[in-house]
Amino acid sequence: MKRVWLWWSTGKDSAWALHELQADSRIQVERLITTVTPHFGRVAIHGTRLEVLRAQAESVGLPLEIVELPFPCSNDAYLAAVAPVIRMAEVEAIDQMAFGDLFLEDIRAYRETLFSESSIEPCFPIWDEDTGLLSTKILASGIEAYITSLDPKRLAPELVGARYDNDFLSQLPDGVDPCGENGEFHTCVTDGPMLSRRIELARGEVVERSGFMYADFRLMVDGLSSAI
Repeated sequence: MKRVWLWWSTGKDSAWALHELQADSRIQVERLITTVTPHFGRVAIHGTRLEVLRAQAESVGLPLEIVELPFPCSNDAYLAAVAPVIRMAEVEAIDQMAFGDLFLEDIRAYRETLFSESSIEPCFPIWDEDTGLLSTKILASGIEAYITSLDPKRLAPELVGARYDNDFLSQLPDGVDPCGENGEFHTCVTDGPMLSRRIELARGEVVERSGFMYADFRLMVDGLSSAI
């Protein structure tokens, strides 16, 4: 039995990676690791609120380890922030750290270098899957996800906040990856086979920040949107 921690982005790809890992009887996923930016109170890159992240972890049923990143974050600052997590994984004798990366060789190489001096093996359970077929599998599995951020230079700004579904996929311009692996868009998962219950979200305002569009989603509690 391999003991694994998963780098959890809150999006569909890390959720699908978890689904694949959990389907393997030789693997035991024990913890989720997420990088957040306290300056914004949100998950790095995806822009997901921390309350939503915590609700996901609760629904998944795994402990959550939050790695705080400064803003702005240099590579040296990133390495300093993740080093304690790598040490903790070694102390707890974890075998692998899993990532939901799909095909970007430079990202994979960076992660492999990150763990090269540790006893932890980086793991890529959905690596090199055809992203067109993968998007179909993700939707067929019952995963529900929403577009939390997008690059308006690559696709229509009004798609931010949309549900990740066949209608969304049909509106993607030529050259945009259906899983957004090139950074065209990012998602937040609210339901799927890896969650024990659906997470209710309320869509808030849309803002532009650093050249990207972000849709704010807040956790619904007893039918009401949580306080900002």
